[in-house]
Amino acid sequence: MRESVSGLPREFWWLWTSTLVNRLGAFVATFMALYLTLDRGYSASYAGLVAALHGLGGVVSSLGAGVMTDRLGRRPTLLVAQTSTALSVALLGFMTDPVAIAAVAFLVGMASNASRPAVQAMMADIVRPEDRIRAFSLNYWAINLGFAVSSMGAGFIAEFSYLAGFLIEAAMTLVCAVVVFVKLPESRPGEVGKGAVDEVPVSLGTVLRDGRFMSVVGLSFLVAFVFQQGSVGLPVAMGEAGFSAADYGMAIAVNGVLIVVLQIPVTRFIEHRDPRRLLVVSSLLAGYGFGLTAFAGSVGVFALTVCVWTLAEIVNAPTQTGLVVRLSPTHGRGRYQGMYTMSWSVASLTAPLVSGLVIDRFGAAWLWGMCAVVGTVAGVGYGALMRRLPAEEPAVADPAVRAEPEVSAA
Repeated sequence: MRESVSGLPREFWWLWTSTLVNRLGAFVATFMALYLTLDRGYSASYAGLVAALHGLGGVVSSLGAGVMTDRLGRRPTLLVAQTSTALSVALLGFMTDPVAIAAVAFLVGMASNASRPAVQAMMADIVRPEDRIRAFSLNYWAINLGFAVSSMGAGFIAEFSYLAGFLIEAAMTLVCAVVVFVKLPESRPGEVGKGAVDEVPVSLGTVLRDGRFMSVVGLSFLVAFVFQQGSVGLPVAMGEAGFSAADYGMAIAVNGVLIVVLQIPVTRFIEHRDPRRLLVVSSLLAGYGFGLTAFAGSVGVFALTVCVWTLAEIVNAPTQTGLVVRLSPTHGRGRYQGMYTMSWSVASLTAPLVSGLVIDRFGAAWLWGMCAVVGTVAGVGYGALMRRLPAEEPAVADPAVRAEPEVSAA
């Protein structure tokens, strides 16, 4: 543990703390469906529409937040995103009209997703290249630890008051904004005043024309689509097979427990290993981990399949984020991270639609077979893409990046 957390700059830990507090207060996403159907009395279809609009808001804001991260800076973008999230979440708790609820849910999706490009870009700015995989892994660990705790707390809070859940999340998000305002200096390389060089301007068109990076975005979408089935396809399939919500809860709880327990030691094991091999293996594990679900007939076997694709998630998340930073020019990290974030937002929007259609028309076994195929395609794609990466690529931005933590600390 000491080796895992040592050597990272103080600014990283404040950013990590902000992430943890944010996820500890993420109650709304957990109980939104129950709130709309049980407390407000709306249909499951309406709850699904609200969830889709929330996801659509994330898709819309990903690119805009990426541009803001590069133009305004990481810190202002985080402040705007977190303050807007707090206000919109609090407002959502007081909405009663179905149209108003749907509209505000869309705003919540936009605001909450807008902080991701800024967080990832700032993390890349302040952490040395050789420590980035470890830093991204620790941040992912904080996300899952916070989500595990908030998921348990959401149930107790919902028993007392759904409105309290909305207000608590708003308050904790404001705490994150205060942490950013008080403790985090701007890390955008052009703002540091040291190591700034004349760079070719980066626009969204530049990102779209970067074929190698857009290949990563496409592969990221495929992997994200597979992982999304843990929360959209798996509960539906288990329900149709006669398992209860409690059974699904027991199986999916394995995911959070394993990430909290294994993320740090596994990262120590993979930190300096070949990223090409890690991405290929994790893609195959994800695809075939879900593919094995077709043969599950008990909660125990379902839990075993969750173990397989959770290991893939533990390996894939920090490695893939590190690859995105590796392919991003220093002065365009916000836009590149925004495009990468959008791939996950689009996956969260499309996965429920596709999984529902496949299960209804062909059966759950076809969905799990499709996951195996998609995981295989992603693995082959990563193998081909990484083979074309120049060996010296990771060191391109080293001098400028290495200077940034020293300036920030000063």
